[in-house]
Amino acid sequence: MAEYHTIGVLPARWGSTRFPGKPLHLIAGKPLIQHVWDQCRKCENLDQVVVATDDERIMAGVEAFGGKAIMTRDDHPSGTDRIAEVAEQIPEATHIINIQGDEPQICPQLIDELVVSMTSDPDLPMITAANPMTSDDPAVNDPNVVKVTIDANGLALYFSRSPIPYAREPIEGLTYYRHKGIYGFRRDFLLQFVAWSPSLLERTECLEQLRALENGADIKVILTKDQSPGIDTPEQASILDQNLRTS
Repeated sequence: MAEYHTIGVLPARWGSTRFPGKPLHLIAGKPLIQHVWDQCRKCENLDQVVVATDDERIMAGVEAFGGKAIMTRDDHPSGTDRIAEVAEQIPEATHIINIQGDEPQICPQLIDELVVSMTSDPDLPMITAANPMTSDDPAVNDPNVVKVTIDANGLALYFSRSPIPYAREPIEGLTYYRHKGIYGFRRDFLLQFVAWSPSLLERTECLEQLRALENGADIKVILTKDQSPGIDTPEQASILDQNLRTS
């Protein structure tokens, strides 16, 4: 893959409504963002890892553990816009993986699989991942859990907070797919994506990946067993802290 240069970008904001300062919250003695960084450094197919932040405290915290951070504007409407600014500052980057900065147990092998899949298909603009779920999983009906339905070629048909497909009657063997918030972009497509205005379906569902589908772009979906949870609240961080300290 010498002709490609793939970077992993971890967007990290200070101003989370539910958990201000989350990226620097200590879990088992290390900042949350360092746990994610350490997982990314285990990847074999990332040429570079960088944290994208709009806060000098986070930048200083990342540099303190030996990581690399890039300051971005503080007015970005989404993490995707933030990583696009980073991509513009790293012109050699051909592919960009948007890795959630609050998933301290993200699977390095999944990230590597996304990179291989993207760089193996030069025409593929975007890639993501999903977990299979059975129809009786409570997450199917949870609007906080994003679902995706997939065609026979492994491409996303639609993303929704509602159960998709909707079963009018019980269907044996029906599988639902829980979308994971990790994305890979081909460089030129990422810059095109953020130039488009938010689309109607995107605004309806509050899911920015629908902007790509509405503009006719393919999104490949990699199926994974990785169910590493994100940290959204101090309580979740405390539970993980206890688990890591006793493991």
